[in-house]
Amino acid sequence: MKQNGLKRVILLAILIAVNVGIARIFLIPLPMTHGNINLCDAGIFIAALLLGRSAGALVGGLSGLLLDLISGFPQYMLFSLVVHGLEGYLAGRIGERATKYSAWIGLFVGIVVMVGGYLLSDSLMYTFATGIVGVPLNIVQGFAGAFVALPVYYRLGSRVFSSR
Repeated sequence: MKQNGLKRVILLAILIAVNVGIARIFLIPLPMTHGNINLCDAGIFIAALLLGRSAGALVGGLSGLLLDLISGFPQYMLFSLVVHGLEGYLAGRIGERATKYSAWIGLFVGIVVMVGGYLLSDSLMYTFATGIVGVPLNIVQGFAGAFVALPVYYRLGSRVFSSR
């Protein structure tokens, strides 16, 4: 039992590291919002759908926090911890249901949470106008992540990660 727990911790650490690395490589700074567009959501969604809600929350929160820290956006770290953590949790919670469209619905809810979370964070840190400017760009980022994650999820499914 301890061996499985250790394997899961190692797997989650690897997923966080890979997600931060990929998101850092595919990062587009957005001066008008003081943020960026990246592929962080893809890794969050893959972890959430394949490993469940707790993995989605951990990979989401820690990936977002670390990515902001190393990318020069420390003002977003705590917001990203909460926003991406909740995004991963809800995507995994809804996506783990055994319905035909649960993965799609889970990702959509995750995108809505991410967009709303960054609208709120930009509005609190800067102005509501800054938050509004970021909405369409965050929608693009969320759907880009979903379009990367869904084929990976359907291809791997339960063959690789059978236990949540």
